[in-house]
Amino acid sequence: MVGWHNDPQPKEKEKDIMDHRLETRQKVVEAGMKMLSTNLTVGTWGNISCRVPGEDNIAITPTGMSYDTLVPEDIVVLDLRGKTISGYRKASIEVPLHLAIYHARQDVQAIVHTHSAYTTAMAVARREIPGAVEDLVQIVGGNVRVNEYALPGTEQLGINTVKAMAGRNAVLLANHGMLGVGRNLEEAFRVCQVVEKSAQVTLLAQLMGGVVELSQEDIDGMRNFYLQGYGQDKDKDKDKDKDKDKDEDNDKDKDKDKDVS
Repeated sequence: MVGWHNDPQPKEKEKDIMDHRLETRQKVVEAGMKMLSTNLTVGTWGNISCRVPGEDNIAITPTGMSYDTLVPEDIVVLDLRGKTISGYRKASIEVPLHLAIYHARQDVQAIVHTHSAYTTAMAVARREIPGAVEDLVQIVGGNVRVNEYALPGTEQLGINTVKAMAGRNAVLLANHGMLGVGRNLEEAFRVCQVVEKSAQVTLLAQLMGGVVELSQEDIDGMRNFYLQGYGQDKDKDKDKDKDKDKDEDNDKDKDKDKDVS
């Protein structure tokens, strides 16, 4: 009878949501392993989060757990008010910091907070990283400022961080560490790597007489280039993959013709 059959669409939609959450959780786990293996943090310090595609939710690392022991089920899914949507672990204490950034920056899809040595050295000295290294200004947008100090886990830390990050993809957290953001987890992680290297370069340059900063015009030009022209053309890559698939299909057809003859 009409109207009594089960509609498969809600089930399919629910499956898509769960798949997206699982995929996002897995990416957060992998980023944590990478952060630990590349010495961007030690122990259980730092935290990582990422927006869940198609939802107003984020996936964030749990508090006090070693990155090399995490599995996707350990990653906590929260809504943008901080309410737990999925997961049984206690989320990072820096949830207010992450949420403040996501609310203020719609362009940010992922956040990586590290405790790496050179950036932390700059943070405890409360000295910004100048816009003197080309890859830094390309991926960050200029110098890396230091936020005004606030205790970890507080809403004030989020407020101070958002302010210091205006127009930037990274910030030094005073007496704490550093934080990088990006259009995806890969970019956010790369930001952290570049900022750490730039902090080291800055400290070494100070031993040789100081840093020579790039002009604002050059910084703006390189930033625009990074955003608009850096990397491979994804559409061309897709076309290349299609051509490759066609060539493989043609080769298979030729092999079939040989077998027939």
